[in-house]
Amino acid sequence: MSQKIATREAYGSALAEFGVDSRIVVLDADLSKSTKTDSFKKKYPERFLNMGIAEGNMMAVAAGLASCGKVVFASSFAIFAAERACEQIRNSICYPNLNVKIGASHAGVTLGEDGASHQAIEDMAIMRAIPNMTVISPADAVETRHAVKAAIEHNGPVYLRLGRLAVPTLYDESTYSFELGKGVTLAEGNDVSVIATGYMVHKALEARQMLESEGIKARIIDIHTIKPIDKEIIIKAAKETGAIVTAEEHNVFGGLGSAVSEVIVENCPVPVKILGIKDKFGKSGKPDKLVEMYGLTAADIAARVKEVLKMKK
Repeated sequence: MSQKIATREAYGSALAEFGVDSRIVVLDADLSKSTKTDSFKKKYPERFLNMGIAEGNMMAVAAGLASCGKVVFASSFAIFAAERACEQIRNSICYPNLNVKIGASHAGVTLGEDGASHQAIEDMAIMRAIPNMTVISPADAVETRHAVKAAIEHNGPVYLRLGRLAVPTLYDESTYSFELGKGVTLAEGNDVSVIATGYMVHKALEARQMLESEGIKARIIDIHTIKPIDKEIIIKAAKETGAIVTAEEHNVFGGLGSAVSEVIVENCPVPVKILGIKDKFGKSGKPDKLVEMYGLTAADIAARVKEVLKMKK
């Protein structure tokens, strides 16, 4: 792990980099400095539109532009993008399967002091339930850049879940290969598999080190695409390790844990423990303190691993 960069920072940089493609248009709901779309705005002002604090309208405009052949990125905080504009995303973007990419930043409790009203903990559940929507939750800056590129190349709606907090850079840009719908095995192990997404991936790697000191070898898998999910890597992990822990900065209902469990129960039933926010709203506070409060630390992952190991046959 090296330099810490927020995934929202990497999103803005990637838009500016790939903005050479004249099809790309970026819309923002008056939060461009926070979502980092201002990087694109500075380079391509003629293809940037500030839509104001009117997220539903922004999504409808994005749909109209996409219907004219544009690749549209519509950005706001996840709470407003996924939830305030949900109906427009469903009916105006996903139903006609239009080429709109939603840059949803400041997701989860690591948003910090803005508190419960701004901390999206339900967004992945909502977005993955809508037909035609692809849902991506990148773990670091390198993965975010590749996710933006993949979103541009993918024909159809994409939801990109991004964080405010700077996170460790896990991948090497020169060697990393991103494939939509395919997970990444970051570390091998045959005792248990820890499947994580987004912010929780680096926490899973920290937990692995804790467990290794106790003789437990955990396989660490980064699931960056929540939908379509990589069934193959999950089934392989279930067969080879016999127990799974999932980790996400999201409600325990409807997110990564639910998606993984759906695969497991149909294909290779093994014990699963879901680590996430236990169906509670967030609070205002320092991000690190909130991570502790909501049980999202590496130590919490390690503890859940020990619980699931007791359930192995």
